[in-house]
Amino acid sequence: MFINNIAGVTNKRKLKLRKIVFFAFPMSLFITSLNSGSNGNCYYVGNETEAILIDAGISCSEIEKRMKRLGLNIQKVKAVFISHEHTDHISGLQTLSKKYNLPVYITHATHGYSRLKLQKNLVTSFTAHQPVTVGNLSITAFPKFHDAADPYSFVVSGNQTKVGVFTDIGTPCENLIHHFKQCHAAFLESNYDVTMLENGRYPYFLKKRISGDKGHLSNKQALELFTMHRPSFMSHLLLSHLSKNNNCPKLVQQLFNEHADGVKIIIASRYEETAVYHIHNSDNTDLSIKPLLTTSSQLSFAFA
Repeated sequence: MFINNIAGVTNKRKLKLRKIVFFAFPMSLFITSLNSGSNGNCYYVGNETEAILIDAGISCSEIEKRMKRLGLNIQKVKAVFISHEHTDHISGLQTLSKKYNLPVYITHATHGYSRLKLQKNLVTSFTAHQPVTVGNLSITAFPKFHDAADPYSFVVSGNQTKVGVFTDIGTPCENLIHHFKQCHAAFLESNYDVTMLENGRYPYFLKKRISGDKGHLSNKQALELFTMHRPSFMSHLLLSHLSKNNNCPKLVQQLFNEHADGVKIIIASRYEETAVYHIHNSDNTDLSIKPLLTTSSQLSFAFA
């Protein structure tokens, strides 16, 4: 756990310790989930000088509060990348971008369906598989299967370290497997337990939507991806977007702990921020974005 969770240490002392940690590990990335779930999603990835947010699905004030509690300076956030237009990924974006003059990277289709009124000079589109540079960070988007206009997952590279943000995914396609294999840490969706969903109160059409190819990853699907494709150098896995009604954090923690094999397993909460985790490339792995050798149709899918 990070300094924030050290017992018996005053807040003033914790702030000093955070500064020491950031100074001591300059060749690292620092990550946290500010919130994860159908009530709002927001993920932080940064280095010692700059950071980005993936999605802003909680209010601007909550983002500010949670970053402050973690000792993270919101002025270091240089951009927000939007995965898709669903409310739990964009509800705080308009206010956040306006207040801090933050650039927003969002595709034309997602922007159109979102109906957000963003400042035009702050909006930039992005293209699948083409890295975007923000300071010393490189962000690469790739398409995913989800019931949205133009949905994307992201990988963030910097300081010889690579972090993936993989949520809201109906099926683990070749794009996901390809990038997951390259990550030192990942936010990975583990949305529902199959039995809980089947026996739950949701109407049939909603159960089919959740479990369908453009819905969400089950615990079983996430675990299969982790056990079959995790790289030997992965150090942290933050299980994300857990359903309130069709999943159980303790169940997910136990399930993945049994197969962790040295990987730190964290459950990203739908109610509060996680600790900040220090991710680094301990074995000097080559982190250049490796191309996916597949057909053009597999490389550029999108859904209306």
